[in-house]
Amino acid sequence: MPSQGYQLTPEQLALSEERKRLKILRKKEKEEQDGPTIMDDPRGKILDREWLRLDQTRRSPDSDCSSVRIKVMTWNLLAQTLVRRELFPVSDCLKGSQREHMLFNEILSHGADICCLQELDQKQKIFPVLDRAGYSYVFKAGPKKKHGSLIAFRKDIFTETFNHTIEYDLQTVRSQELEEADETPLGERAARGSSFFTKNIGNLVALKRNGTKKDGVIVATTHLFWHPRYTYERARQVGILFREVEYFRQTLDCSHWPCIVAGDFNFSPDDPAYSLLVGDPLLPEQLSLLLSSRVIHITIDPSIPHESVKDDEEGAEKTQDKEGEGEEQDPDRIIVNARPGRPEDGLLSDEELIQLFDRAPRPVSAYDEGLRLCDDSSEMSNVNVKEVTFGARLDLGGRRGAYEPIWTSYTHYWKTVLDYIFVLSPADRPVTVMGLAKPHPTAKLEPGIPMKGVCGSDHISLCAELSWPSLPS
Repeated sequence: MPSQGYQLTPEQLALSEERKRLKILRKKEKEEQDGPTIMDDPRGKILDREWLRLDQTRRSPDSDCSSVRIKVMTWNLLAQTLVRRELFPVSDCLKGSQREHMLFNEILSHGADICCLQELDQKQKIFPVLDRAGYSYVFKAGPKKKHGSLIAFRKDIFTETFNHTIEYDLQTVRSQELEEADETPLGERAARGSSFFTKNIGNLVALKRNGTKKDGVIVATTHLFWHPRYTYERARQVGILFREVEYFRQTLDCSHWPCIVAGDFNFSPDDPAYSLLVGDPLLPEQLSLLLSSRVIHITIDPSIPHESVKDDEEGAEKTQDKEGEGEEQDPDRIIVNARPGRPEDGLLSDEELIQLFDRAPRPVSAYDEGLRLCDDSSEMSNVNVKEVTFGARLDLGGRRGAYEPIWTSYTHYWKTVLDYIFVLSPADRPVTVMGLAKPHPTAKLEPGIPMKGVCGSDHISLCAELSWPSLPS
């Protein structure tokens, strides 16, 4: 029998494919524009990101057979319509022309197969960049919103078969059944169980892998409600998002497809919504946050007296957590134009919220799992990841979320974690995290972003390489 020669390992093949991908990307840019490529343009200079290769830390169940490997990134771009000088007093690049090249560069620098972008408003600038880089995309925005979310995917790898908009304001969390108490039908408002008409949406796309008959991935991105005091409403929205993702996976007869849900969730790892999502029990302080935010805003009940304080306008979201400007009166820190919830409003109780999230399997955060693996691995003992994790600055007592990035938004006025990449694995196709873009340490983000040469947004992008077993031919 003739010799088959040297066989590359799966890791070597993946590295070779990554090099080819970046080479093709640069070649396309050079062919389609004069001058330097986007990634070489000095106006687009950003901080370099270290890539953490996790495939050396463990062998996934599919390491000895054919597997799917894709890179997914998510990033809130900071919509130009929301930029205000008073919100970013230390930033040196707030004009669109100053930020755009950094945005282009960071989007393309990861070489991602799938990109989830939020707060995208400069479509006339971003779309041509994606076109030249070989992406197709689906853009959606909430009613009368000046910015929206986008899912881009490499058209040489995927073909869109379905897309859907999830309007949280219109989704019900209760069936139109009779109440036991008085046997009267629940009203439409009560069936929705919403506390605030927010205009936020989820963007969902089903992508079939080219060259396969029935394999693919479902991707969803979102930007949840911004107001820091509306804890209940955010929990309701993310519960609906994952319910709908699972519903469409079953409806589309794609139960064997992994689901990736990435975006700006506007809650931190110690928030009730995060605990509900990953299956950790709610702590007393989390229950208290939910209780205090079970209110009805004037956008739900117009009969509520208006307090002459605007808290529902486009652009208000970027004013959250400004320091030292009268917290007691700041509408971005307190709830105004609202009343306490009543039984007839249909707001979900703690038990009902838990039921909304009660489904198997639970979502897994790519960063929480991947950085935890790095920290536990003897093979990566020379890589210090704990210093760039959320748990380095807040002890979660062994709960999930401690290995999320230390920051995903870092400005003069607010410094927090809001962005995630979650994965839902099919029962017979476990998804493995094979690589991550390492979070930036705090010192590199001082005194705050956006900043020339650092980052063009007030958020830091996330990127993960995921792998799962291929379907039999």
